[in-house]
Amino acid sequence: MTSAPLPAAPARPELRRNGTDRLLGGVCGGLAEYSGIDVVLWRVGAVGLTLAGGTGVVVYLLLWVLLPSAPLAPGRRPGLLDPLVDRVHAAL
Repeated sequence: MTSAPLPAAPARPELRRNGTDRLLGGVCGGLAEYSGIDVVLWRVGAVGLTLAGGTGVVVYLLLWVLLPSAPLAPGRRPGLLDPLVDRVHAAL
C-alpha cells in the first residue's frame, strides 16, 4: 500500500517592499503581502510603536533600507528617497 503524496504548500511571496501599495516606502505593504495580514494593521502597529517610544521609526527605517524594492506599478514614479535607499541596500 502506497500513500498519496501530500499537496505542496502554496509558495509564499518574497519579502520585499511593495511597489503598488505604498504610502512612504512600501514597507507595511510588503509585510502585508508576505504575511497575509491587512496592511492597515501593519500601519497601525508601526504608528503604535512610534507613539510608544519611537521604536516604530527606527524599525521602519531599517526595514526600508534592508528590504529589496518590488517593481513599481505602471505609471508610478519612484519617490525622492527611493534611489538613495536602493543604493544603500545595494551597498549592504
